[in-house]
Amino acid sequence: MKMNILIERRIIFTVLFIAVALPLIFPIGWKTEVSGYTQMVYDLIESTPDGKVGIISFDYDPSTMTELQPMGEAMIEHAFKRNQKVILTALWPMGVQMAEQALETVLKEYPDKKRGVDYVNLGYKVGGMVTIQAMGRSLSEVFPTDSRNTPYSEIPMLDGITRLRDIAWISSLSSGVPGLKEWMMVARDSHDVPVTGGCTAVSAPGFFPYVNEQRQLTGLLGGLKAASEYETLLGRLGSATAKMDSQSIAHLLILVFIALGNIKAYTTKRRKG
Repeated sequence: MKMNILIERRIIFTVLFIAVALPLIFPIGWKTEVSGYTQMVYDLIESTPDGKVGIISFDYDPSTMTELQPMGEAMIEHAFKRNQKVILTALWPMGVQMAEQALETVLKEYPDKKRGVDYVNLGYKVGGMVTIQAMGRSLSEVFPTDSRNTPYSEIPMLDGITRLRDIAWISSLSSGVPGLKEWMMVARDSHDVPVTGGCTAVSAPGFFPYVNEQRQLTGLLGGLKAASEYETLLGRLGSATAKMDSQSIAHLLILVFIALGNIKAYTTKRRKG
């Protein structure tokens, strides 16, 4: 009896492993309903004219990259699709590496995009809200060079971009403080620049009131599902879609195993009776 239970467990774990792993390698691309919050984020970038400059701030570290990294990749790709220019920055030390990884992924599909012409990584700056306030006065003073030590004045795409008011939109991908709330309070409230962004699923409810009631945020990507929705709008089979496919299959299989277990328990009870 114990041997049969052990074999059954091994079969279940093996089936689950295969079912979860395959969609990560070969994404299915199941369609999902797009929330209004995600649609607002998409519409903000989609409606921005060609040639405008946006900021994506990578305000997280590897501990939350599973949820937030797909958002960064999707937003960079969306901006490139719309022929917009992107400034990458970070209020967290590891955010610079997260930004570069996202860039590497997107540039495989957009090899014609050039650093300093279509995008630039200005790097990390300590200070949180104080740094954002200083950016409102002068970007070049806060970031005299980019992450590769190229002087601000020698970066072609930054010609004419002197302060936050010259930016078309700002997105903060945030897993804590400093992050999305600080960008919203300074860039949106003080400088009237549209602010959007993303956060982990557990943090999303705390930001929804700023979208619904106060209108300080233009949409919000909350967790992996929202990242998958954004990829759906872009027609992109990205990492968020693959992970959601894997999660969905795992949930379906668990339901099947629960049903089979109940059926087996019922038939065994009847046989003994």
